[in-house]
Amino acid sequence: MKQHFIVLDTIMNGINRLDIKQLRVLNALLDLKSLSQVARKMGLTQQAISEQLRKLRDLFDDRLFIRQGNSMVPTPKALSMQQPISHILKQLEMLLEPDVFTPQTYKGVFTISATDYATQALLPQLFNITRREAPGLKLIVRDFASDNVNQLITAGELDLLISFPEFIPDNLAYVTLLEEQHLCVTGCGNKLTNEPLTLAQIAAYPQLVVSPSRANLRGSHDQWFAAKGLKRNIVMSVPSFSAVPNILHTTDMIAFYPARLLPNNKVQELTVEALPPPFKVIAAWHPRTSESPIHRWILEQLKVI
Repeated sequence: MKQHFIVLDTIMNGINRLDIKQLRVLNALLDLKSLSQVARKMGLTQQAISEQLRKLRDLFDDRLFIRQGNSMVPTPKALSMQQPISHILKQLEMLLEPDVFTPQTYKGVFTISATDYATQALLPQLFNITRREAPGLKLIVRDFASDNVNQLITAGELDLLISFPEFIPDNLAYVTLLEEQHLCVTGCGNKLTNEPLTLAQIAAYPQLVVSPSRANLRGSHDQWFAAKGLKRNIVMSVPSFSAVPNILHTTDMIAFYPARLLPNNKVQELTVEALPPPFKVIAAWHPRTSESPIHRWILEQLKVI
């Protein structure tokens, strides 16, 4: 055991005395077999190359090169190191090269947490792109759970969030993908006037709201109506937009529904005197993945959908 530690200590001392410049000198000498040519190639003096060779001889306890006329002939020890040194230098060069991301050859798993809206409005088009341009990419989509999303993304269980700004923790990086507009809709069978409806008429009409994060009879436009002195007649709440058309089609209710999810053959748009303010849809991620090539590529695809 003691002998093992002595050998290990000797190896570590040797590694600590070796630097990249010496490896480059040794590699160039093996290639060119001339001190003067190596000096010109590396932009150093011949004396500097000789000094590096002296250190290498001392480190490896071998002459490494023997002068024969104007040429430096490598020893068997030097020749045995040619391939490993060339490999090491190439690996070091690769570390310094910028990452080149090629979707067609990428292989990996990417997990997205998305709202019901994003799953319908954005993800089908994203999946069309990824299947065509990145066939080796595997995607997992999880329901958006605002209560523990920060914990999940910090732990690395999620790669990307697609949601609305109010549901995203402040410590995450994000980009706005689009601005969306809610339109007022009702079931196709409902007989409402073709004349523009006033906001007072809309507020009084039985309404369905989508409340994905909290099960209650509150909607995202309550404050907008309240600022106009109106209280909405909300009579039903569901957790997802996907349920809205079927419910409106079989009831007398109205709802505010994202424009990107229309047209839908079960609902019709109502003409109203004013529409609520548009809302943003964003993609968010943990700052540690900001330089990830796959993250950047997926974000670029989402921006053009």
